[in-house]
Amino acid sequence: MSLINEILSYNKDFVETKQYQEFLTTKFPDKRMVVVTCMDTRLVELLPKAMNLHNGDAKIIKNAGAIVSHPFGSLMRSIIVAVYQLDADEVFVIGHHDCGMTGLNSEVVIANAKARGISDDVIETLGHSGIDLKRWLTGFNHVRDGIEKSVNIIRNHPLLPKNLPVHGLIIDPETGRLDLVDAAYPPAPELL
Repeated sequence: MSLINEILSYNKDFVETKQYQEFLTTKFPDKRMVVVTCMDTRLVELLPKAMNLHNGDAKIIKNAGAIVSHPFGSLMRSIIVAVYQLDADEVFVIGHHDCGMTGLNSEVVIANAKARGISDDVIETLGHSGIDLKRWLTGFNHVRDGIEKSVNIIRNHPLLPKNLPVHGLIIDPETGRLDLVDAAYPPAPELL
């Protein structure tokens, strides 16, 4: 069975048997928080469990490396909407150890794109259009660097209130342990 057929078949049963009822909530985060995290598959269930988050508790935004790469990109727009339209009061940027964005080599990504059919003409046209693929497809040397940069962009965004707490953490993708990188306010000493 193809993946789409498997998904649609499961979904039909899911809806018909009303399994969705346990997930009913509102669009407003109960814990009034936004989590910016990585799209890593190991974090899908681990991160919410490690943070004691349940369906409806938080707005969770995922991308490669939990990187805020542009102050006016779609990720920042999502944070701004969460704060001003959906009542979020704190932001948590959570990267993880063993992240695929650590040491990401743009040359390898571009070579893989070409191997899957993207032509040299497309790559060159993008370059002539002012898109620096080598810079855009670069990660970070250490996950901590990415977290600190993202926290800084959010904290200093001209459209966000200066008193918005923004925290940076790193999660272990095996154990779920959270290590504090940057706190907006001091945590309890016994938690450090």
